[in-house]
Amino acid sequence: MNTLSFRTKSANDAYVKRDWHIVDATNLTLGRVAAKMAAILRGKNKPYYTPHTDCGDYIIVINAEKIVLTGNKMEEKEYIHYTGFPGGQRVELAKNLIRRRPEVMIEKAVKGMLPKNRLGRKMYKKLFVYAGAEHPHAAQKPQPLTF
Repeated sequence: MNTLSFRTKSANDAYVKRDWHIVDATNLTLGRVAAKMAAILRGKNKPYYTPHTDCGDYIIVINAEKIVLTGNKMEEKEYIHYTGFPGGQRVELAKNLIRRRPEVMIEKAVKGMLPKNRLGRKMYKKLFVYAGAEHPHAAQKPQPLTF
């Protein structure tokens, strides 16, 4: 008797096809765009998504300095960093951080939404954030991603 197999296929590195996407962050809300980018980095938009495999795509973010925060977050949101030394806790407001290093705001938002393990660190390496409109990944032919 010939029986059909309905076993679930798990994705692996040989099966996964990774695409390149480019996101223009001009006038986009930080949290909303970060959540969507984290899902794409994980591969949740693909039909063969497997939680224990890195199925996600590469994402390039340009114009990070033009990201928008809602409400009073630009004046009140604090980014805390600890140097490792006694009394080494440093606090910086979002308005100062976006002026000094605008890429960090998007990187921290997306990294916080990824898994906290070696798989999450592997997924995070596929995110490239640039403050201006230029990037060095033109050879990969990224497709525009709109939200």
